[in-house]
Amino acid sequence: MTKKGKREERIRRDTSNVSLEDFESLIKQYGHIKEGSKHPLAIIGKRVFPYKRTNPVHKPYVDKVIEILDSINKQEKGI
Repeated sequence: MTKKGKREERIRRDTSNVSLEDFESLIKQYGHIKEGSKHPLAIIGKRVFPYKRTNPVHKPYVDKVIEILDSINKQEKGI
């Protein structure tokens, strides 16, 4: 398994204690980050999601990004 894959698995196992660096790396793996006026925007596919930069990242933000990634993976597989 690659380093990126291991990072994603670690984040999926424990969404309550994710560092800002790991969170933003996961976003950049599947999309990109655009600086907003107040909060940065995670852009993954056609989905845009604002989040607050804290360390560790709050659990609802991590859960939302994982939900977006899962929905994209389902669409790619045609489920």
